[in-house]
Amino acid sequence: MAKDDPRIDLCEKTTPFRGYFQVDRFRLKHKRFDGGWSEEFIREVFERGQAASVLPYDPARDAVVLIEQFRVGAYAAGMEPWLVEVVAGIVEPGEDPAEVVRREAIEEAGCEIGTLEPIGKVLVSPGGCSETLAMFCGRVDSTGAGGVHGLDEEHEDIRAFVLPADEALARLAHGEYVNAPIVMSLQWFALNRDRLRRKWQA
Repeated sequence: MAKDDPRIDLCEKTTPFRGYFQVDRFRLKHKRFDGGWSEEFIREVFERGQAASVLPYDPARDAVVLIEQFRVGAYAAGMEPWLVEVVAGIVEPGEDPAEVVRREAIEEAGCEIGTLEPIGKVLVSPGGCSETLAMFCGRVDSTGAGGVHGLDEEHEDIRAFVLPADEALARLAHGEYVNAPIVMSLQWFALNRDRLRRKWQA
């Protein structure tokens, strides 16, 4: 949370729920575009934590490694609950996002990340959630990648698979991916694919 921002008057912050995640309640007002101040109002924020993701890319085979797993949020939204995604994980306090994605790539997809290329850091749903996502593309050798992975203690059942880059981008164009990290990662990849191949095959 930003501290001491003169444009914001934080009157009170409480935490009415704390579980696997938590919900914070803010009572505040802020500066308006016309120079005045807003009325005092209350907003609840879902404290999801910080996350990091990586799109594993094999420049030699021109292929990406993707994963598929069950997501309760998609189930609750009435959508197909098994989602195709990029590798991702929660960044614990004091952790470096780059190290998180290297660890998660091994745990979720069974592949080791070499060079990392930053994509960017974004707010996932800023209207009611504080979560940020640090996104990367990572160089991998996809030979032998695939299979089912995940940690039993985290109830993970994750299928990893290799997809030719052309096919992954065609599926993106047809709207087959419905979660934001894979859509943003593949859109960035489409713009940077040729540059990455030249750079990583040099």
